[in-house]
Amino acid sequence: MPQRRVITGRSQEPRQRFAEELRLLRAEKKVSLRQLGERLGWDWSLFGKMEKGQTIGSPEVVEALGLYYDCPLLLALWELAAADKTQFKEQYQRYMTLEAEAVSLWHFAVSVLPGLLQTPGYAREVLAAGGLKGKQLNQQVEARDSRRDLLEGENAPPFRTILSESVLRTRLRNMNEWRGQLQHLLDMSERPDVAIQILPFSAGPYGLDSTDVMFLRLTDGRTVAYTENAHRGELVTESADVERLQRVYDSLRDLALSPVESRKFVLRMLEEVPCEPST
Repeated sequence: MPQRRVITGRSQEPRQRFAEELRLLRAEKKVSLRQLGERLGWDWSLFGKMEKGQTIGSPEVVEALGLYYDCPLLLALWELAAADKTQFKEQYQRYMTLEAEAVSLWHFAVSVLPGLLQTPGYAREVLAAGGLKGKQLNQQVEARDSRRDLLEGENAPPFRTILSESVLRTRLRNMNEWRGQLQHLLDMSERPDVAIQILPFSAGPYGLDSTDVMFLRLTDGRTVAYTENAHRGELVTESADVERLQRVYDSLRDLALSPVESRKFVLRMLEEVPCEPST
């Protein structure tokens, strides 16, 4: 049996350490990324992103790499990298900076309204459902409410969002707050620089069925994307990756209701919400 190399851990940051180990293991194996992809049955570009620290991959991919490299500790390094939230926070902070500078924005939502369109009542209930409470909850609600300023003023960037019908079928528990949120959507849809479209259930299966995405058109002409699910977010800057996401987004736009029909859809939902006495 070949001697197994001890994991060095030259970097102290878990994700960087994991990426570094992947690069060293492949160098010792003397294989190219394309050869690695051919031998393990995955797109070789995935391994390139993992070695650059852009993604950590799935546990299935890492298990296959560990077997190929004869490095059983690789999965343990992956678990450390997956548990580390530092880089995700840094990516989100970078995204927020880019969002504030963007000249136009396009968005798709799977199950929750985009922060730019959330009322404080909606934000509070959604954040509380995620486990926040007390002072931390109040701070996050205030922070999310302040983001709506991005769509205010003469220099506000054009904003388009495509909402899966499931977003509007998931009501708040507080019916008065839910009515206020739906009315806010209607009010925002009247703005010339805001377009809201609904992707109905009748559209059938579609791409991005488990991922929210925001596209930012930047002042230098580039477009970047930020993808997010229930557990993590990722800033996507590689042009080929952004283009693939845009193609899926364009297909969703073709399936979605028009802004006019979407407004009628929201209005019908608003009419269905029962009124509750104010407390």
